[in-house]
Amino acid sequence: MALLPSPPGFAPFVFLLLVIGSTARPLYPLPGKARDGSRQPLQTFRPYNIAHRGSNGELPEETHQAYMRAIEEGADFIETDILSSKDGVLVCFHDVILDDTTDVANYKEFAHRKTTYEVQGVNTTGYFIVDFTLKELKSLRVNQRFSFRDQQFNGKFQIITFEEFITIALDAPRVVGIYPEIKNPVLINQHVKWSDGKKFEDKFVETLHKFGYKGSYLSKNWLKQPVFIQSFAPTSLVYISNQTDLPKVFLIDDVDIPTQDTNQSYWEITSDSYLDYIKQYVVGIGPWKDTLVTVINNYAMTPSDLVSRAHARNLQVHPYTYRNENKYLHFNFSQDPYKEYDYWINNIGVDGLFTDFTGSLHNFQEWTAPKHHVGDTASKLLHEIALLASPYERF
Repeated sequence: MALLPSPPGFAPFVFLLLVIGSTARPLYPLPGKARDGSRQPLQTFRPYNIAHRGSNGELPEETHQAYMRAIEEGADFIETDILSSKDGVLVCFHDVILDDTTDVANYKEFAHRKTTYEVQGVNTTGYFIVDFTLKELKSLRVNQRFSFRDQQFNGKFQIITFEEFITIALDAPRVVGIYPEIKNPVLINQHVKWSDGKKFEDKFVETLHKFGYKGSYLSKNWLKQPVFIQSFAPTSLVYISNQTDLPKVFLIDDVDIPTQDTNQSYWEITSDSYLDYIKQYVVGIGPWKDTLVTVINNYAMTPSDLVSRAHARNLQVHPYTYRNENKYLHFNFSQDPYKEYDYWINNIGVDGLFTDFTGSLHNFQEWTAPKHHVGDTASKLLHEIALLASPYERF
């Protein structure tokens, strides 16, 4: 039986099919992996999904488990608050007191630790984290902050250190950024002293350097290990600017809360002159979202011009905090978090969002944002292969 002559270009095509068949998925990188086997890079083509204290809508905040869940759900950055133990170990914890999110009150041996300190001009009473060693903090267990969220994980997870937090990101199957806050530096520097005479901010930057974090925003080094340093204390951000060129974000509190270190009003730190000043040290601002859009009777009203003024100065805007529960969703959004995300991303034009529900934001962005060009290219190539193959199906 005579063999049919091979059509022009058929041999290369067969070779391509053999390559495809022998390598299983040559055109589609496995989850978390690029084609060369390296980790999938950080996406930079849409607003950042910032996991606020991890996926704390589901699991107790700032725990290893909450951060792992956030990474699984698609977070670009995992966010944390950095404080210090009595013995100078940096830990991940939001409040300066342990009362609201740990079981510290159940320990009789710690009953005498309850005290009162001045915190941002207010006398505050509780079990202060600065009065506990790391070993003592590790003996405690973390609870869910809000009673209307899942309580089944209360008492199961430990407080983690800054170094443990960093390791979670570095061990992720894809590149995941970190977003640590220099939390309450005035209080920490008052109550914690390091033997080498250094300050809280020094120890914070040293830890980042120890794990290889370096480089300005979008630099080659930064893209390998992305990080934003955040703080409500402008003097801390200015101070560390002499130690690192890592990108920094100035957090802005509610309109009635002055800065904790300089006692400046909201109106002063959002003025044009102050934005012109602070942009020398930061790449963005992180305001409370309800200060960007006035809220009256639970309706979001007219947006302020802060986002546009920040963008005019090449400052990113990363508002906080987006939460799925109805009590946090303004009536305009029909109690639908996807409508809220759509409004802030496509109407207000923010550059990143702090969210308690990483999975919800990730799903919204996956369903609505343009896909990355690599996937489109692979799909087109497969389509072209199918067209080439179709004339020869009869053989």
